[in-house]
Amino acid sequence: MRHRVQGRKLGLPSDQRMALLKGLVRQLFAHNTIVTTETRAKEVRRIAEKLITSAREDTLANRRLSRKYLATQTPVLAVKRPEGYGKLHPNDKAKVTERMKGRKPVRTGVSTDDFVNRLFKEIAPRFVDRPGGYTRMYKIGFRRGDAAPMVKLELALED
Repeated sequence: MRHRVQGRKLGLPSDQRMALLKGLVRQLFAHNTIVTTETRAKEVRRIAEKLITSAREDTLANRRLSRKYLATQTPVLAVKRPEGYGKLHPNDKAKVTERMKGRKPVRTGVSTDDFVNRLFKEIAPRFVDRPGGYTRMYKIGFRRGDAAPMVKLELALED
């Protein structure tokens, strides 16, 4: 029995479940809206609303707590590969890679600090006077294939 155990399992092991939810929260903050299944959206909403509530007060402790959920593992600086690199023959890839040696890395990804700063500087100030309910869910139908109920989860930026 799961008495007084909060949260949904979503049919995933705990590490995969947390990775999925963190990714969805990052995308929600990056794009202000996501389309996902209803059960996933309900879990994402719990995390996102707690993060926004803590971000309303800009302190070092709150920033560190939000980094826990918004941390990314993608490299921010990397040497960018040319267009069509994936379609090349392995021998040609080796030649292109040899020519790319010594190039200066460029910004390719979004860092954790980008998400945290967006949360604290752009998203949270909009909700300072709002006591809660920072997200909205709209049902948009059923997914083709498995008929899972799909919803659009968005930040309630306007009243």
